[in-house]
Amino acid sequence: MGVNDISLTSGMRSNLLQLQSTSKLIDRTQERLSTGKQVNSALDNPTNFFAAQAHMNRASDFSIRKDGMAEAVQQVKAGDAGITAISSLLQAAKGLAESATSTAVTADRKVLMTQFNTLMSQIDQLSSDSGYRGTNLLNQGTVTVNFNEDASANLKVTGFNATAIGLSVSQTGTANTNWTNTAAISTSSAMLDTAISQLRTQSKSLSNNLNIITTRQEFTDQMIGTLQTGADNLTLADMNQEGANMLMLQTQQNLGTTALSMSSQAAQSVLRLF
Repeated sequence: MGVNDISLTSGMRSNLLQLQSTSKLIDRTQERLSTGKQVNSALDNPTNFFAAQAHMNRASDFSIRKDGMAEAVQQVKAGDAGITAISSLLQAAKGLAESATSTAVTADRKVLMTQFNTLMSQIDQLSSDSGYRGTNLLNQGTVTVNFNEDASANLKVTGFNATAIGLSVSQTGTANTNWTNTAAISTSSAMLDTAISQLRTQSKSLSNNLNIITTRQEFTDQMIGTLQTGADNLTLADMNQEGANMLMLQTQQNLGTTALSMSSQAAQSVLRLF
């Protein structure tokens, strides 16, 4: 049926156009109420839509980096746990060396030396077991942590060879098979002090790196929240306002329907003249 096939009165046409306009507004308000957003597509507000989309994309990129940071934290913690355990072994070995120094009984020194070398052999095993997800910071492993979306901000955590510490110390006990020489025991004790000092330095380095990573984790969480809030500010609808709009539009629709009915009745009254 063509547009001009039916003739409407001026009042009916005006009321019909108003009803169509009100219906479109109702549809738009219903969409806002159902999605919670006043900007659902670029047609609603191109500037706000694309700005909000950019915020959400960046927040998504930051979320991906969070997984890498979480894994890096565990890798550093695994290395630090290994250092703590090795330090305990070295402290125990130092106690054995001090006990050997305080006694002149050869048999006792031999027993203490055997215990000493047993402790030293465990350092290699501890070092091997301190890896996490294929990276072992106690076996010269490295971890690179990316903090932002384009990886321009990052941190490289470099490990060290903890096995070398145990081997160098244990050799002093092995070379002096019965620890009968007090000077040899003193040499072992001095090397233990050096090894403990090295481990403390490495532990401080790992702790510093761990602090950096956890700080960046907190910053990343805050940035994600800021970006999401910014996107929401650009797109979210005021639900109270939209609810009030819906009530008003429904009222207008009812009034428009009534007005159209009245216009139709005015046209029908012409028939009564015949």
